[in-house]
Amino acid sequence: MAGNKTAGRGVGGDPPTAPPRPVGGETPGGQPRRRMSKRQRARLFRGVQYLVLIAAVVALVLAADWGQIRRAFFNMEVAANLFPTVITVALGNTIFYTVLGFALGLGLGLVLALMRLSSVGPYRWIAGIYIEFFRGLPAMLVFLAVGVGIPYAFDTRLDRNVQIMVALGLVGAAYIAETIRAGIQAVPKGQIEAARSLGMSPTRTMITVVIPQAFRIILPPLTNELILLTKDSSLAFFLGSTLAQQELAQFGREALNTNQSMTPVLVVGLCYLIITIPLSFVSRGLEKRFGKGAARKPGKISRTRTGGAAT
Repeated sequence: MAGNKTAGRGVGGDPPTAPPRPVGGETPGGQPRRRMSKRQRARLFRGVQYLVLIAAVVALVLAADWGQIRRAFFNMEVAANLFPTVITVALGNTIFYTVLGFALGLGLGLVLALMRLSSVGPYRWIAGIYIEFFRGLPAMLVFLAVGVGIPYAFDTRLDRNVQIMVALGLVGAAYIAETIRAGIQAVPKGQIEAARSLGMSPTRTMITVVIPQAFRIILPPLTNELILLTKDSSLAFFLGSTLAQQELAQFGREALNTNQSMTPVLVVGLCYLIITIPLSFVSRGLEKRFGKGAARKPGKISRTRTGGAAT
């Protein structure tokens, strides 16, 4: 009997001990709990995002009035009436204005970049003031100043194409100058030293050695600047125009007011993409080929006239 009374007690008459509780990282059976890894948590979070996105798209599809959307944005009759004028006139003028502005901006930007790198102090100050001034102004103000301010100030009337070229060129030159300056500074110093060791003057070294290599480096950002100028050409509608002078933005605005439909805006947007998307692909291709991170491909060995081998 005494043994039975003390069987449920601990040693020395202590009260019976409770069964051990599971540790925080273990299950009641003693097995360790499985925690989600970072990859599993990321997959779960991504799955929740997808579900929310799908739910939002389904709600939008169910709530939208597709008949009204089709009449507002996809009116085929209105779109058919825009052709071929939207291509032959509006798109052609947009490309023409962009080329004019880019040509002036590239030439003026090169001069400003050389002035910015000049050892003559006034040249650097003038170039720096110009670049900061035109980079800080909205392009719209430049168009208004060229189209309205110059005729009032000098009592003269510039041709509309000249106005657009000057406005786009002044704005683009400020950005192109900084791009060219960075490209010139990126040319290895050894190229300059090698040219000078061959007896070339500093001017000839800059023209024949440095600038060609700099342009090879800056081709991708110059392409991006061309895309920006294409979009800035839409500001030409502030200068007014005839039907034969309209670019894409003004053409779309006039067609929108005439047809009371957003279809012209959609067509004009697609026309802009016809220009910008190929330029974007060109920019990425040039960046892969001429970028700093692009690996140089080994040159092919060719036989010279003297019988030697050249790479």
